[in-house]
Amino acid sequence: MSGLPVTLEATRSHGIGRSDMSAPLKGKVALVAGATRGAGRGMAVELGAAGATVYVTGRSTRARRSEYDRPETIEDTADLVTGAGGQGVAVPTDHLDPAQVRALVDRIADEQGRLDVLVNDIWGGEKLFEWESPLWEHDLDNGLRLLRLAVETHAVTSHHALPLMLRNPGGLVVEVTDGTADYNAENYRVNFFYDLAKTSVLRMAFALGQELGPRGATAVALTPGWLRSEMMLDIYGVREDNWRDALERVPHFAISETPRYVGRAVVALAADPDVARWNGRSLSSGGLAREYGFTDLDGSRPDAWRYLVEVQDRGKPADTTGYR
Repeated sequence: MSGLPVTLEATRSHGIGRSDMSAPLKGKVALVAGATRGAGRGMAVELGAAGATVYVTGRSTRARRSEYDRPETIEDTADLVTGAGGQGVAVPTDHLDPAQVRALVDRIADEQGRLDVLVNDIWGGEKLFEWESPLWEHDLDNGLRLLRLAVETHAVTSHHALPLMLRNPGGLVVEVTDGTADYNAENYRVNFFYDLAKTSVLRMAFALGQELGPRGATAVALTPGWLRSEMMLDIYGVREDNWRDALERVPHFAISETPRYVGRAVVALAADPDVARWNGRSLSSGGLAREYGFTDLDGSRPDAWRYLVEVQDRGKPADTTGYR
């Protein structure tokens, strides 16, 4: 296990306080692009719990929903960030629109004068891909829209945000994807468009690492495991407080994790003075939990990607012993 700042140890408890000792990121400024729900919300809240000022963006607001047509909003996320001990700032942003992203970064520069953590979590593709549908049968417009939402948005956001980050040394870019580089290199992921999108984000982190490393910043790719997002819980007809009721129907769901788990992974990275050792690497919430010692909200350390390879993909019955 690496040497972890003492202040980060305090964030491992379930009730994160507001004192300086439990705020390793106090004075830091983060942008979580795509923070309306799921992993984005979990990362924003944990950054706030660690004391950061967190700008949260997305297209779903209390005034207007995106095509997802779901109840979660960026204002709700900002309130959760503030309630956790940070300062949450909601800024409605379509990250496909360079003018909107430029205005967002200009606002952060004017209000804070710095950007320490950029989390590129924009996705928006759940309703656009068709499971195991080959390229020639897949709706082309939906597939190209997915690529724009999942890949182009990340490039637009980094293009505008990185000059602000590079004003100060030690910045961190987290490219959020689905799957580790090793896993995705060996496994076909859902369909052509999904596979291409998630692999592209992995390569983005590598490329940014080459460009940022010599300039004093770090870029990583980060994947959660099987995420108990709001949408996933709805699909299985459960809530966070009774999620295990879904195991009778989907036994491997026992390896799942809350969105806050990957959030704690981001905090661990952002608070690590030696974070540059990960530059350009593909990381996972479960792998970083072993490295840094943080846990999920229930005190467990699920390692979904190891479980997937060693248990689920081999057709073995569900057994998370040794993986949580």
